[in-house]
Amino acid sequence: QVQLVESGGGLVQAGGSLRLSCAASGGTFSDYAMGWFRQAPGKEREFVAAISRRGARAYVADSVKGRFTISRDNAKNTVYLQMNSLKPDDTAVYYCAADSSRLGVGMGEHWGQGTQVTVSS
Repeated sequence: QVQLVESGGGLVQAGGSLRLSCAASGGTFSDYAMGWFRQAPGKEREFVAAISRRGARAYVADSVKGRFTISRDNAKNTVYLQMNSLKPDDTAVYYCAADSSRLGVGMGEHWGQGTQVTVSS
């Protein structure tokens, strides 16, 4: 069973940056594609970004393209989400996901507990 623990959330002003981290344990990290999703109050969870097992392929949602970057370090069992030029609309709980067979919107075999990101205007 894979356990995922997110960190790095917080309060930031619009235009600022944050880097989220998700540390994995309990499995072979490189067996899993990794992703980030977010859920704002009153909205459904939405896909943000995903990266393949060895990092060769990465995808980001159109709403964050050019501002967010996903990366992973398989030696550290960690996936990152670098978020730049943050906007108030980026305010949400951000969740890390791991999946052994899917990459992208449909992934979600394992989930972290989430980390809050709040962007003030």
